[in-house]
Amino acid sequence: MEIAKLIGKSIKNLQKAKQLSEFKLPEIQTERPEEKSHGDYAANIAMLLSKVVKKNPLELAKMLKTEILSLNPELFSKVEVKEPGFINFFISKEYLQQRIGEILKKGKKFGELKIGKGKKVQVEFISANPTGPLTVGNARGGPFGDVLGNILKKAGFKVEKAYYINDYGMQILALGHSVLKDKEAKYKGIYIDEICKRIKEKEAYKAGERAAKIIINEMIKKTTDRMGIKYNEWFSEMTLHQNGEINKVLKILERKNLVYQKEKATWFRSSKYGDERDRVLVKADGAKTYLAGDIAYHRYKFEKKKFDKVIDIWGADHAGDVPGLQAGIEALGHKGKLDILLLQFVTIFERGEKFKVSKRRGTFITMDELLDEVGVDIARFFFLQKSANTHLNFDLALAKAQSEKNPVYYIQYAYARICSILKKCKMKNAECKMQNSKLLNHPSELNLIKEILRFPEIIEATARDYQTQRIPKYATDFSVAFHQFYRDCKVISDDKNLSQARLGLISAAKIVLKNTLDLMGISAPEKM
Repeated sequence: MEIAKLIGKSIKNLQKAKQLSEFKLPEIQTERPEEKSHGDYAANIAMLLSKVVKKNPLELAKMLKTEILSLNPELFSKVEVKEPGFINFFISKEYLQQRIGEILKKGKKFGELKIGKGKKVQVEFISANPTGPLTVGNARGGPFGDVLGNILKKAGFKVEKAYYINDYGMQILALGHSVLKDKEAKYKGIYIDEICKRIKEKEAYKAGERAAKIIINEMIKKTTDRMGIKYNEWFSEMTLHQNGEINKVLKILERKNLVYQKEKATWFRSSKYGDERDRVLVKADGAKTYLAGDIAYHRYKFEKKKFDKVIDIWGADHAGDVPGLQAGIEALGHKGKLDILLLQFVTIFERGEKFKVSKRRGTFITMDELLDEVGVDIARFFFLQKSANTHLNFDLALAKAQSEKNPVYYIQYAYARICSILKKCKMKNAECKMQNSKLLNHPSELNLIKEILRFPEIIEATARDYQTQRIPKYATDFSVAFHQFYRDCKVISDDKNLSQARLGLISAAKIVLKNTLDLMGISAPEKM
């Protein structure tokens, strides 16, 4: 973050000095090179801007290097320019040493940013139909959405988490037929047999409504609680029909000349907003479509709840619904406020064989069954390891392993080891002050400090691109750095000053590792 700001300021200074032409500054990003010989951070900004400013990228990189070093020479041990125009930054050990005290002062607040500027964001996730218990497939969005909300809050946004209950329409009718065990039954399983015993309604739709309430309150909510997810709002689709919100949306679109009649159905001119085709809002039989309800629901989000941004997390099987909803959002005047993330599917492997998931056949694996097998911490971590657009293969054998092969065990063991050392010294975070930081010269000490200081960068990057798999990867990298430090550097020794410095370092490590585990909703055991 600090380097990106320095680059931006350097460009502006060069523009003021008339050494560069005026142009709108792009978002400046730095990356961590895989090769340590390429520095702690690298930037390709000179190559990106060379055509804009009509300069050779190597020449521009050299100009930026000179300006950056004049602004903050203490930050770097070295800044080098490499062809065709990379700028490589090596952080000075003096800078690294100085930052530990700051982390100890901030404690839990370390990593809190203000980039959100208090803007209101809603993250809606899981939102599975209330026709059965949560499966591992539709529950994948649980850890993803929960952690994304935590990250955004840490970045300075005002965050709400929501679950949209699809308790209206054909799936409720199908559920009713299923619990009544009639010839139109679609859902099967032990849970249907159990609910069937409690349903007194004889009419299919009413039976479905009653069954859906049982499933939400006694299955889905209990599972999300067990997963450690706390929603701010459970929103019922039925209320949109009962209070006339969908009809209001239809009238708004009609006034804008965005609906028309065709084949006795009401169509939305979504193609006007980039959709490949127009979409049906009201079917020929008068039934409202999911799209009509979704547009009304998002009008409620933006106009009643006043969210600046809404992030919907859907299963990949809903990809075809995205263009229609985005068109509806634009038609209502909220273009750019809705982000829809699609999660790929989950496959559970055990002994090399995979299970298939199907609510209707009753052969699915529920999230509760997975939690019984591996626990909440491991389930959340494994679900977070892959990006949203990557299929997730969940290896039960690895998840159950109580060894360093299991990343959760490895990370939690690092935290427990830190706690054990501090306990031996009878130290608490509040009592620990950074002393003798200049004694922290060992490569493993400096490497651990670098990992500690990455934490705010991880928060900022994830808040911008929603790539939550960055968090478990960071936790793993951090733990590797700590275990290496523990192997190479004896914390408590006859050298009292060095011991104090290293105790300060692991106290800072404890803060950051605890903050990281908290973001993931994973426990931080002090003993293992």
